[in-house]
Amino acid sequence: MNKDATTIDLARLTAMDAALASRLLKGVRKAMLAGERPPVLPRPEIGESWRRMLRGGVDPDRDVRLGLLTVDELEERRQSSPLLPVLPVLREALVSVADAAQHIMVVSDVDGRILWREGHPGVLRKGDRLGFEVGALWAEDIVGTNGVGTPLVTGRPVQVFSAEHFVGSHDSWTCAGAPVTDPRDGRLLGVVDVSGPLETMHPATLSWVRSVAQLAEARLREQHMGALARLRAVAAPVLARIDGRALAVDGNGWTAAVTGIPPTDRVALPKSLTEGRCWIPALGTCRAAPLPGGWLLMVDDAPEPLGATRILLDLSRKRRWTVAVAGPAGSWTHELSPRHAELLYLLAHHRAGRSASGLAEDLFGDPARTVTVRAEMSRVRRYLGGLLAHRPYRFLEDTEVEVVLPDDPLDLLPHSTAPAVRRARTPAH
Repeated sequence: MNKDATTIDLARLTAMDAALASRLLKGVRKAMLAGERPPVLPRPEIGESWRRMLRGGVDPDRDVRLGLLTVDELEERRQSSPLLPVLPVLREALVSVADAAQHIMVVSDVDGRILWREGHPGVLRKGDRLGFEVGALWAEDIVGTNGVGTPLVTGRPVQVFSAEHFVGSHDSWTCAGAPVTDPRDGRLLGVVDVSGPLETMHPATLSWVRSVAQLAEARLREQHMGALARLRAVAAPVLARIDGRALAVDGNGWTAAVTGIPPTDRVALPKSLTEGRCWIPALGTCRAAPLPGGWLLMVDDAPEPLGATRILLDLSRKRRWTVAVAGPAGSWTHELSPRHAELLYLLAHHRAGRSASGLAEDLFGDPARTVTVRAEMSRVRRYLGGLLAHRPYRFLEDTEVEVVLPDDPLDLLPHSTAPAVRRARTPAH
């Protein structure tokens, strides 16, 4: 690699004639694929994606198209998509402008399947020729670097212009995609993308798409608050009759109402909660009973159960990381947000403990960002309860902690820009 080469940026690309910028990027990609020194380096998010494609065996010269969803399969995915309620928001904010700018709007699910596609008729036809159509799979490990699949891997908005696409047949295309996450738990729900011919690229497109994704998340948050209010109305008379500690929560553990205990925003629920006795890390043993739109949790007055004996942190996948707890009190699994996956990885790596400033240095390269670290650790403690100590932050000494990592270190938390995680992905030779 040419250590003196500069990194190309989006502003420089957009200042060029589209055809000239495309030729430059083709030269960069050709050199990178041949292991030669490119005249300029690709943008970091593009270079990292290309390296994932090379490791995964994606063919840059072959346009791979898997079968489309059937009509029934597509409709089933649409109806079960958590993005369905915000589709009107996406249409209102994107479609008319995309049509005028010769773009199309695309919405995918978390697997990279295109569920909805609307916009300029001529561009829709061009998308068909690329296989960029409803029901198609545009996951990064299938079709290479693109505005749908790459944000699903990184968890961040990405713009991909011309030959920044890994597969050569996509050179005539430009796209900007932003992930949409569930405001209740940080879970990735899908991607909203604006795409079109390469000459239609504009640097503001990515900011526009990111803002619309945030608008969709805000609407989901409003809907969640409305659901909690309805649950609160149902639970209030029930809680008034209980002589003891209890709370009403929705299916994700968000609290609607409490009695006998201090208010808390959220508790972690077992992955498959059923009626009867259960163990809640922040509360101990409880009795669960269904409510319309949620659960009633009645805290047992018996002594707290013994602490967990084993914690399994599974980071082996590119997304959907989990922490599982097993011990005398029972078993329990929780899906992690990207930030919490980073924090628990760091705590597992530093079993002796890590201060707030140390974690801030690991996460942000800035030891002064302790307020952010403390806020996130407070959220982690909501579901790991007494299994974590603080001053410094650490797992309890008598707890066995096992971490399952990807087979290839370069696949460790690919979304993460944390300095400590990046060092772990690229160990010194």
